[in-house]
Amino acid sequence: MSEPYVLETRNLIKEFKGFVAVNDVNLKIRQGDIHALIGPNGAGKTTVFNLLTKFLIPTRGQILYKGEDITSLKSPAIARKGIIRSFQISAVFPHMTALENIRVALQTAEGTSFSFWKSGNSLNKLNERSMELLESVGLAEYANTTTVELAYGRKRALELATTLAMEPELLLLDEPTQGMGSEDVDRVVELVRKAAQGRTVLMVEHNLSVVSKLCDRITVLAQGAVLTEGDYQTVSADPQVREVYMGSDGSGERGVAGAEDDNVEAAQ
Repeated sequence: MSEPYVLETRNLIKEFKGFVAVNDVNLKIRQGDIHALIGPNGAGKTTVFNLLTKFLIPTRGQILYKGEDITSLKSPAIARKGIIRSFQISAVFPHMTALENIRVALQTAEGTSFSFWKSGNSLNKLNERSMELLESVGLAEYANTTTVELAYGRKRALELATTLAMEPELLLLDEPTQGMGSEDVDRVVELVRKAAQGRTVLMVEHNLSVVSKLCDRITVLAQGAVLTEGDYQTVSADPQVREVYMGSDGSGERGVAGAEDDNVEAAQ
């Protein structure tokens, strides 16, 4: 019996005016796994995410979801299939309350986002589910707090809740712990672990501690291509990974600062 892959890429390539940002990438994401995509700055991690969710169009190659070729689909159709992503920068509405942010996400999921002629009271039916989602990320007590007043870690937790409101089957998380202190990182690790129950997660993450705690499988990118793949023990022991990702001494102290170069790629 073949592996139950929920997502595959086959010879995925993205070129920008002759520059190859993603070079013949073959991913196989197993159903129910938490799968990390890691690598140094400019490795192509966020570009791959943008290709999977069709914010960018592949130059060549295929993307398959549950065995179906979705390469030609646009972003809204991708989302309707249950592939939902977060972004490096928190994408919540700053001047709405936490509860209102969740209700907007639930409206989107129900296809009623543009029913502006309805009164605000008509949305109260969504409050119960909204509160359940806020409770799931530890934000129930902040339901009526304006988002701009939330600490950074809680804003990212709220973003995760709005993402879960879309009922994803495949959840794509782009740098979920970026810019966080250790306490917030630990909280988000637990939230991601909880969010992964019953679904598949693909995440870009620079924090090796987070990857080692959470991920079933890891794909390492370097210069737009897959360097190696495996569990954390296998990947972290690979000499090539120790060289290009963690530093030649293998200590991991150099780490990866983020994905700024990937953002440059995605903007081209």
